[in-house]
Amino acid sequence: MKTILVPVDFSAVTVQVARTACEMARLTGARIVLLHVLPQVTAFETYGLGSEIIMETTQARERIMGRELAELAKRCSRSVPAVRTVQLTGKAVPAILQQAKKLKAAYIMLGSHGHGAVYDLVTGSVAQGVLRGASCPVFVVPVRPARTRR
Repeated sequence: MKTILVPVDFSAVTVQVARTACEMARLTGARIVLLHVLPQVTAFETYGLGSEIIMETTQARERIMGRELAELAKRCSRSVPAVRTVQLTGKAVPAILQQAKKLKAAYIMLGSHGHGAVYDLVTGSVAQGVLRGASCPVFVVPVRPARTRR
């Protein structure tokens, strides 16, 4: 059975990405693996905080995102029988590429935020990183529907 890896970050495009992936899975008979990558907490973010607070915050964040991921999987399973979730911590692009390889994904489907060139230059674009490093086809769902030309 083919696998569609669907990395999600719970931004505005997440629901559209999930819908599109479900439609594709239905048409191709593929299974869906929803992936959420939690960014690692940096020393700058935790400066002055005790290790106990850092651990509690990290665990709370993992629980909340785990519930969100489970809810999204529940919605997807209404139309696609084979839906699985994976939650990792780390850098998004390497984690996505590693998961795609591990699962032997036939496709990766993710969202584009459309921040712009300056933002992407400073922070990097997950979609661009995945497009550059993937060994399977990558589908990028835009945050807004494309405007039609007249």
